[in-house]
Amino acid sequence: MRLLIFAFLAYLVYRVIKGVLSFGQRPVSRDDRVTIDEMVQDPVCKTYIPLRDALRRTIAGKEYFFCGRECADKFEKEIQA
Repeated sequence: MRLLIFAFLAYLVYRVIKGVLSFGQRPVSRDDRVTIDEMVQDPVCKTYIPLRDALRRTIAGKEYFFCGRECADKFEKEIQA
């Protein structure tokens, strides 16, 4: 019985020391490590690309997203024709 009480007290001391040493640190949650990016579709080649990597162009007042300059130029020529 004394061994159980001693083990419990040792665990409590461990938790208190751990809490004091990590005071002020924000715990890292799983959500902080995962970055989720929205996918957008290129209207020319139909490729899905992350929004942060997409080439943005505003054509006729509407914003479009492209995988590269070639698709953007091709789309712009098609719109103008």
